[in-house]
Amino acid sequence: MVLVGSMHPAIARSEEPGTKNQEQPYRPEPGKFPALEKAHSYRGVLAFVDHANRRGSLRVETPGEFFRNAPHPFAMLPYGIVRYHGAPADLRDIPLSSVLHVRAFLPPDPKISSVPVFGKGNPDRPAENHVLLLEDEPSYCLREGLVWKLKEVEVQANQGLIAATREPKAGGDGKANLEKLTFNAATRFWRGRECLSLDDMITEGIWPASGKKALGDQPVQLGRTWEPTPNGVFLRYHISDIWLDDAAQQRATKLQTEAHKALIRSRWMPAWVDAVEYGKFGRAKVTATLFGGMDTSLYADFKAGSSAQMNSVENTLKHTHGDYSPAHMASGGAILEVTRLPGDAPLGSSGIQIRFETDQIIEGIRPGRVVRVRPTSWPLVNLSREEYLRESLEERFPSPDIFPKY
Repeated sequence: MVLVGSMHPAIARSEEPGTKNQEQPYRPEPGKFPALEKAHSYRGVLAFVDHANRRGSLRVETPGEFFRNAPHPFAMLPYGIVRYHGAPADLRDIPLSSVLHVRAFLPPDPKISSVPVFGKGNPDRPAENHVLLLEDEPSYCLREGLVWKLKEVEVQANQGLIAATREPKAGGDGKANLEKLTFNAATRFWRGRECLSLDDMITEGIWPASGKKALGDQPVQLGRTWEPTPNGVFLRYHISDIWLDDAAQQRATKLQTEAHKALIRSRWMPAWVDAVEYGKFGRAKVTATLFGGMDTSLYADFKAGSSAQMNSVENTLKHTHGDYSPAHMASGGAILEVTRLPGDAPLGSSGIQIRFETDQIIEGIRPGRVVRVRPTSWPLVNLSREEYLRESLEERFPSPDIFPKY
């Protein structure tokens, strides 16, 4: 029987950025998916990305002179989920300066953290910098059932301001904060299958060439970024994209979903090893739980009786065996079973467990370790050098020293 996963019901409505759901910061336990409600929530702007090691830096939003906040390092948990345009994503997909919403924990094991560890955090440098869920503005709003309602636009010399509130799509209580956001000639307007420019919006008479126009609570989705703001404004976000209708937003989601499916099929599905039954002469049966947050069609490719390969990876999800491709030293074999675990899967888990048998188990496939799995129906490709490891300890545990000490 083929079992597929879906985006998790465990992602409940979030708290406001910069809030904690418990009195003491939570440190995830090895081998267990942490409960989302124990995560610390905050929001920031993407300042740096090391996509190959699933880490980067955010300028965390705080009141006051936000632009002066030093970039704060973060690392994705092995099972951490990235979402962009309402779809699964990789860090490489997200443009710098994007506004991102974060749900994060203390590092599970500070000794092998790939980013600096903070003993005691503060608002702009939270100690919880190991991320379970990282999502851009449209992903956050779609998950929460929110839209931006446009109140008024003011255009001057191919740029301007929009006044808007973010509130439930079904109707708010009238208490949402009014925000002013900038736009310019580079802002993209998505309508159905069309990509319009500011000039197009003006030519069609939708927006004025100059001056103000009331927009009557027009519901849209916004792509938010940060740009330097004149006139001494400390914090005002910029609009990179406006999705004017559901068709446009759904198209963006579909395109990003397809990009991520291609990525996973070439880099393999991540999972962690629950148990290994060792046989004779290198034979073993491996039970592993597939990580969550992927498109359901990827999980559907895992079928009982089909052949597959499994390779060990580090917590950064980099392959650790092989000199020129993940398949070089991977254990080959067959998928014996595909089962759905009982109950709702926690965020990070697909809730799908496979049993895999191989006649040549490799060292890195051990209980508690992270692996990647490839059904042989997926393409067999070579990866670029930065996406796999050899024997260097510096590669095995990417040094946090690349992050400046501000």
